Amino acid sequence: MCVTAVESRPGGPSQALQALGEGVLGGASQGPVHRPFGARVKAFVALTKPRIIELLLITTVPVMFLAQKGVPDLGLVLLTCVGGYLSAGGANALNMYIDRDIDALMDRTAQRPLVTGMVSPRECLAFGITLAVVSTLLFGLTVNWLSAWLSLGALLFYVVVYTMILKRRTSQNIVWGGIAGCLPVLIGWSSVTNSMSWAPVILFLVMFFWTPPHYWPLSMKVKEDYARVGVPMLPVIASNKVVARQIVIYSWVMVAVSLLLTPLGYTGWFYTVVALAAGGFWLWEAHGLQNRAKAEVTGAKLKEMRLFHWSITYVSILFVAVAVDPFLR
Repeated sequence: MCVTAVESRPGGPSQALQALGEGVLGGASQGPVHRPFGARVKAFVALTKPRIIELLLITTVPVMFLAQKGVPDLGLVLLTCVGGYLSAGGANALNMYIDRDIDALMDRTAQRPLVTGMVSPRECLAFGITLAVVSTLLFGLTVNWLSAWLSLGALLFYVVVYTMILKRRTSQNIVWGGIAGCLPVLIGWSSVTNSMSWAPVILFLVMFFWTPPHYWPLSMKVKEDYARVGVPMLPVIASNKVVARQIVIYSWVMVAVSLLLTPLGYTGWFYTVVALAAGGFWLWEAHGLQNRAKAEVTGAKLKEMRLFHWSITYVSILFVAVAVDPFLR
């Protein structure tokens, strides 16, 4: 949901504005846009933002191993992954429906299916709602209803609270909107136990404090895009020095919170070693970005995307350690 991944987007606002002039964004399916079946299928898949969902599942499945203290039922894992994909995919489709106006004006999003006309807004809306309903019922009828309500809550939070309320109004949009991307951790635990515990809450907080320093470096890279459409991401309204300082603060809190699992008895030596090593490298990169920002380095030499790419690796490594640790205790 608010977990992000860089997508290659050829083209730019000029193509999108042409599409707007052809009436593509108005919901009409007629017009000069050629829509072969294979391309249409790929477009509907693209609406779900599969690269982002991969990262969400990386934070879901390992928590199931931690909750089970071993290998969880593989059928349950499959159902949880399918339900999670459908739920997050529905949220992403609805996000694209709401943001189709600004997506048309941003280089990074100018080739999304609604902008190009490969999918109409009406089709996108119906697709997103259908995925939301199906995923909720799938969770409730095959996993448990606690997981179903958490999944639906994540979807509604991302679509309503983040996309409709926060995104275009406050520079803290990604901070609070990121809560939606933290909920898969709770879903992974509840799918196994049908309950809650401090372990998933701690990992939820890790993801909460991870989201801003993960997303702000990307926002620094594409801040002209956000400025063009009036979305007040922090790098749009604040200097690189201010953003980098905030990244460092959130990074230190994130690493500190990640180490709470061991003293509370949920993890052992293996997770602790991995969390310290991965967290230490994260802090090295965060402080490096801050030092370059203080020196007023700009452009490619700022190297803000190094932290963004490492942030994805960090989550993968940390949650693999969460899954492996129960077997080494």
